[in-house]
Amino acid sequence: MCDNKIRCEWVNGGNDLYYEYHDKEWGLPVHDDRLLFEFLTLEAAQAGLSWATILNKREGYRKAFDNFDINKVAEYDEAKIAELLDNPDIVCNKLKVNATVVNARQIIETQKEFGSFDQYIWQFTGGATKNNQWKVMSDVPSSTADSDAMSKDLKKRGFKFIGTTICYAFMQATGMVNDHTVDCYRYAPCSGENA
Repeated sequence: MCDNKIRCEWVNGGNDLYYEYHDKEWGLPVHDDRLLFEFLTLEAAQAGLSWATILNKREGYRKAFDNFDINKVAEYDEAKIAELLDNPDIVCNKLKVNATVVNARQIIETQKEFGSFDQYIWQFTGGATKNNQWKVMSDVPSSTADSDAMSKDLKKRGFKFIGTTICYAFMQATGMVNDHTVDCYRYAPCSGENA
């Protein structure tokens, strides 16, 4: 990617998928339950791995998990889980695959209670994007009191693979927090004001 735009330093030197993800998705407020489920799954899958690994497998995840159709994934049985664990297009970790199925079921429960997963999950930032003012990426925390609260409540509701660091990465990805550095050209568009 050769242009003169200033970006968050984590994207520099990355491949085209990194640039595309940073420029078109990361930090934009997400309010669609299917897409929120996708990000929740991908952030959990990333634990212990590089984000590049997950981006490279993203299409594989979409195919393997019925494009993150929450109701379909919630119905997966042991045979389907065994099939997924033999799929080289995703991270074949039993705990992570099981967590995806469990989390789909728990999202359905939160939808019943709150009307949508979106209504539930965005309460942790008061329903709006929290715009941080980081000058350099090294200032960005790996978790916050908000992600601690989210993790604790999700665990209480039966969600799996949802520690505070995963929750904070999820919040960054879905625009609940704007962690683009202030000099990044994506900072203003991801402020949530036009979302």
